[in-house]
Amino acid sequence: MTKKRVRTIGVLTSGGDAPGMNAAIRAVTRTALGKGIKVRGIRQGYQGLLEEEIIDLSARDVSDTIQRGGTILQTARCDQMKTEAGQQKAAAICKKYGIDGLVVIGGDGSFRGAEKLANLGVNTIGVPGTIDLDIACTDYTIGFDTAVNTAMEAIDKVRDTSTSHQRCSIIEVMGRDAGFIALWCGIANGAERILMPEEHDYDEKKIIEDIQASKERGKKNYIIINAEGVGDSLNMAKRIEEATGMETRATILGHMQRGGSPTCKDRVYASIMGSMAVDLLAEGKSNRVIGYKHGEYTDFDINEALKMTKEIPPHHIEVAQELAL
Repeated sequence: MTKKRVRTIGVLTSGGDAPGMNAAIRAVTRTALGKGIKVRGIRQGYQGLLEEEIIDLSARDVSDTIQRGGTILQTARCDQMKTEAGQQKAAAICKKYGIDGLVVIGGDGSFRGAEKLANLGVNTIGVPGTIDLDIACTDYTIGFDTAVNTAMEAIDKVRDTSTSHQRCSIIEVMGRDAGFIALWCGIANGAERILMPEEHDYDEKKIIEDIQASKERGKKNYIIINAEGVGDSLNMAKRIEEATGMETRATILGHMQRGGSPTCKDRVYASIMGSMAVDLLAEGKSNRVIGYKHGEYTDFDINEALKMTKEIPPHHIEVAQELAL
């Protein structure tokens, strides 16, 4: 039996924005058009799909976008998509607009929506886009490289002034449930301490003792990288200053980590993943998520991907601790 040819592909970005999403949108659009497939962009993620914010995309529409941060299609959270009624409505709208293939660029929550649409007959492919690097099936997620480099450069600047004033600096980076940005920045910036949500039992008393010992050795500053999921940076700074007598300041980098022009790595990887998503749809594949594992681009069943778990390698934590001595 001949497979039904995909004639129209929809593309949306969902959840938190990430640098490199535009590169993926551009790749989806141009790869599809090159195969004679029509492309429809869906604004505001699943929310926009439910509200029928759907536009046609041409090669010119995605011109001069690869270097831009954020997402030209914009994004939003959508609680309605978590309901059966919302999922049924989304599938019906896809059918109404002739969308027989859908590329969803986002994280685990976005992939759960993609899985539901695939079960309702919409051929769907997920592309991992999140700065947190917390999607278990892949070693790379669109946006992480840019975000971690943005944070690293900001921390370098904070260290300069921390050294000048002989301060302790607590720098809070993004990562509500995952500490990858904190760990990478901790190693890259030579931090004395890294606090991550994966380690719930950090001992503030030991940090205070270490700061006091560092002062006695003549050390002029002390850098703590704190993940958003640990939080409490402002109060922690007050407690440390009171206990050590060392001037302590908290800096919360916040959403600046989501913005900015994507790095070369994010542009290239996102482009390859976006193009691969179209190839899979053209082959009649559905309910797949693209990943990058052991140096190769690959794809997984979304159901299997969502069951996978991901942890920070213990050896990486050990290295960070050894280098902070």
